[in-house]
Amino acid sequence: MPNSSIMTTYVTPSPGQKVQADLARSWLLVNAAQPERFVEAEDSAADVVLYDIEDAVAPKDKARALKNVTDWFAAGHTGWVRINGYGTQWWEEDVTELAQYITHELNGPHHNGGLLGVMLAMVESTDHVNETAARLPDVPIVALVETARGLQRINSIAAARGTFRLAFGVGDFRRDTGFGDSPRALAYARSQFTIASKAAMLPSPIDGPTQGTISKNLIRGASIASEFGFTGKLCLLPEQTATINEGLSPSQEELTWAHDFLAEFEAAGGQIRNGSDLPRLARSNGIIELAEALGIEWRRPADSDEY
Repeated sequence: MPNSSIMTTYVTPSPGQKVQADLARSWLLVNAAQPERFVEAEDSAADVVLYDIEDAVAPKDKARALKNVTDWFAAGHTGWVRINGYGTQWWEEDVTELAQYITHELNGPHHNGGLLGVMLAMVESTDHVNETAARLPDVPIVALVETARGLQRINSIAAARGTFRLAFGVGDFRRDTGFGDSPRALAYARSQFTIASKAAMLPSPIDGPTQGTISKNLIRGASIASEFGFTGKLCLLPEQTATINEGLSPSQEELTWAHDFLAEFEAAGGQIRNGSDLPRLARSNGIIELAEALGIEWRRPADSDEY
């Protein structure tokens, strides 16, 4: 569960962000050079719609993609944007244009639409995040770490004052390092994201995408992410989002265990009895609180034994 002391982006649920960003599971990347895909993205099950003006867009189309996004925001829509990395020739224009569309729920000129947050590509130092934060005040920044250099500095990046959450750019990281795509090959890297996030009191990190729409592959991808402490995942297609949401949500079996443990604990007097009670109590409360925040209703499985 995210630490209660961290910054949380509470916004009125919208097609661009249906779940508060510290808990968001599915982050749907949408090629901003193809505005015909925007409505489908909004209508999908994605917790967050992430208009992509970085990796998905060819250099010749960058300006047009950015204008497509700002036009979309000007028309009253909301969402997040994956912007180009600090130091690239496009970063300056990205932050300059998007700064005009910063949205705040209760105030600001674009309260009916606009920018809810950004994912900053190719983060390799705290300066990348903090310079972006200075140009986009009060905008949550997900730091997308995609290189060996970035991973070596993951702790300082997580601790940067502008960092809201970390994300793992798996594809570019593998290209940079030559690693394979197996869970074993990427185990060290994934562990560092979660450890750095927890040490800096950030929400749990966001994992890279799984290719395709085959459910068993998506479920496996979500399972791997969850095993390494990730609670969000990038998605490349609207069809992936519902499966990823399910895979990164508390299951009915987990909810049943949590409710049964709490019932048993209370029946035994509600006092700590041994060293395993505290972690189990924290885990059970965390599962139930997360389910409530995500609007997941507990239904005891028919084949479970009621306490």
